[in-house]
Amino acid sequence: MSPGSGRGRPPKRTGASPNRGSGAGRPAGQRASSPTAGRGGAPRSARSAPARSGSGRGAPARDAARRGDDRERPTVRRGAEGAGLGGEQVEGRQAVRELLQANRRRVKQLLMAEGMDPAPILDEIDALAVRRRVKVERVSRRRIDQVARTEGAQGVVALAAPVEETALEKLCEPSKGGRQPFLLVLDGITDPHNLGALLRSAECAGVTGIVLPKHRSVHLSPTVAKVAAGAIEYLPMTLVPGVPSALQKLVGLGVWTVGLDGDAPRSLYELPLGGEPVALVLGSEGEGLAALTRKRCDALAAIPQHGRLSSLNVATAGAIACFEIARLRG
Repeated sequence: MSPGSGRGRPPKRTGASPNRGSGAGRPAGQRASSPTAGRGGAPRSARSAPARSGSGRGAPARDAARRGDDRERPTVRRGAEGAGLGGEQVEGRQAVRELLQANRRRVKQLLMAEGMDPAPILDEIDALAVRRRVKVERVSRRRIDQVARTEGAQGVVALAAPVEETALEKLCEPSKGGRQPFLLVLDGITDPHNLGALLRSAECAGVTGIVLPKHRSVHLSPTVAKVAAGAIEYLPMTLVPGVPSALQKLVGLGVWTVGLDGDAPRSLYELPLGGEPVALVLGSEGEGLAALTRKRCDALAAIPQHGRLSSLNVATAGAIACFEIARLRG
């Protein structure tokens, strides 16, 4: 459905894509040419730049090679691409604490480095592990470095059951308290740091569900889990074959979809949102909302900017939009 059509809902607003989509390499709306996506969803341009640890398959090995370290770096064995959300390897103190605190999936192994300085959060992890009957293995820092797939595991690594998917139809149901759905649809985010930051902001803003495409998108890698700081333990998520078709389905389920588009004439702050079901749609880094995705949104909205730069980073724009929608919803 094009941005102008209504379905008896508030007039479509034109959207706010921080940059023409929201971006990591280039904030949304940037005029520069966008990177061409290669296999696995990662922009080809990313191949020429130093890869961040945990940003894709084989990332730990590449990082080790850069350090001149020829040791084999053990990692969690992953299934075929697109097989699920992921999330099996959780690193970082806050992320591991929330994994244990939420108690929503089985923790298979918990490694903690020997000789770490005392810290309240480490005491919390120890206490939660005892409560959840999870054995803590004290290992050398070298062992932590071998297993870790992020740049800073903070001496704590956990292996757990993967995050389970929730059906899209389930995400569109009101909560037990009667609160209407507030979904975040991410159309091709490929930078794990951006996805992690978006998930953390979304959870804090009260988003009730996340929609991710199966292909050309990063899922719950160790880097995403660490940057999200525990948000993956509380946010229901689903994988869809394609975002445009998912938006059509949301329309049928009574959810109003708002795309963030930097070229939209209507401001995000003018949207007549109330307590109705709503889905905020963000585009990929560099390219922003795909043409068909933009067409399928009920409304488009932009975040007003007053400086010289052309766009915002997708994670920043997403955070602003999530909290504005949360404010409007009360």
